[in-house]
Amino acid sequence: MNVAEVFKNNDQWIADKLAIDPDYFTNLAKGQSPEFLYIGCSDSRVTAEDLMGIKPGEAFIHRNIANLVNNVDLNVMTVLNYAVRHLKVNHIVVCGHYNCGGVKAAMQPADMGILNPWLRNIRDVYRIHKNELSQIEDEAARYDRLVELNVQEQCVNLLKTAAVQEAITLRGLTVHGWVFDIRTGKLIDLKIDFDGILKDIKEIYNLY
Repeated sequence: MNVAEVFKNNDQWIADKLAIDPDYFTNLAKGQSPEFLYIGCSDSRVTAEDLMGIKPGEAFIHRNIANLVNNVDLNVMTVLNYAVRHLKVNHIVVCGHYNCGGVKAAMQPADMGILNPWLRNIRDVYRIHKNELSQIEDEAARYDRLVELNVQEQCVNLLKTAAVQEAITLRGLTVHGWVFDIRTGKLIDLKIDFDGILKDIKEIYNLY
């Protein structure tokens, strides 16, 4: 697809929206009040709106390689604080996906150059859960499980922040850990025990 085709598609998209609702863009311009903050992977095959079946305005979205919530990453922390404290989202989703290139790269004992500092966060997840992962003989299954554990640890990173702790206490904000199975299209809720995790970590990370 060339660039000219993109603009033709945009014109058609506008026409399609206005045919259904003449006030579509007028209403869209009035502001946003999303229910979700979605933190996902930058992978071009995984788009939040499509897999969740939602419309523009329903999710505030942040994407990076391997859906990390790195507490020293000013980008994700700014998105998080804006979504939680200003937009007042009610749900935060960390959504990983099977066949994630970032997670697979982190499993390789190789120098990835500029990617090394970023991938170290996933390698730390591997280190924390090494005993469980080493019991999985099938490499593909181990890869899938690391994807899931990476989602869990990024959710833990969310729970360590003052903004999330405050929102959970004051208005019942909910954190979710999901995986998108890119092989089937299925969205999987990992059903992580966030109450138990929050209870365990609050002794150390109690900021609110």
